[in-house]
Amino acid sequence: MSQDTHQANVQTVVNLVRDRVVNGRRTVIAIAGPPASGKSTLAESVVDCLNRTGHEGLRASLLPMDGFHFDNDHLRGLGLLARKGAVETFDAVGFSAAITALAGNQSGLLLPRFDRDRDRVVPDEIAIDLKTRIIVTEGNYLLLNREPWSSLRQLYDATVFVKAPLSILEMRLIERWSEQNLTAQAAQSKIRDNDLPNAALVMRESAAADLTIEHSVHDALGASA
Repeated sequence: MSQDTHQANVQTVVNLVRDRVVNGRRTVIAIAGPPASGKSTLAESVVDCLNRTGHEGLRASLLPMDGFHFDNDHLRGLGLLARKGAVETFDAVGFSAAITALAGNQSGLLLPRFDRDRDRVVPDEIAIDLKTRIIVTEGNYLLLNREPWSSLRQLYDATVFVKAPLSILEMRLIERWSEQNLTAQAAQSKIRDNDLPNAALVMRESAAADLTIEHSVHDALGASA
């Protein structure tokens, strides 16, 4: 995918967001997809574009689902640390409460952010105030056909699904874990035993989105998303 294609995808999503804005309440956009599909890169670029170009003065904020990882001690106690990133390793109830509060126009919220370099969640790192009228949330499981994820779909004003063949995802994941200083053997094990099963689940069990974007070739834009 070229930079031109990426920008075209961003503009397509931005246009969808603008079409779905509802005056008088927050607009919530969900961008889902398997690990390394490019969803995070797309979501960040969409928020940046919305805030640069403006839309009736409406400010946009990004809320990645990764901030709702359970912490490592909790996962270790459950025997799930090696599966971190799987659907059961997220605080789905906490994420649901945050999206419900945001969609309900409650007062400003402080929400967690995941620090990949330190492999930990940092509490209260994302500040969303009442002036923020567009929320773009992104994550693997946002459109999953199981509770509580499926109940959140009624709160999304628009949905986007970003996908790529498993072979492309694998190449991007190898690059991701190499950047995190994992050995080639450790990276392959993590990808085989965790990342690709998670990707397959997302591809198999996610609901249809309003817009689907497919990356059919390997590129650098989706490697960290």
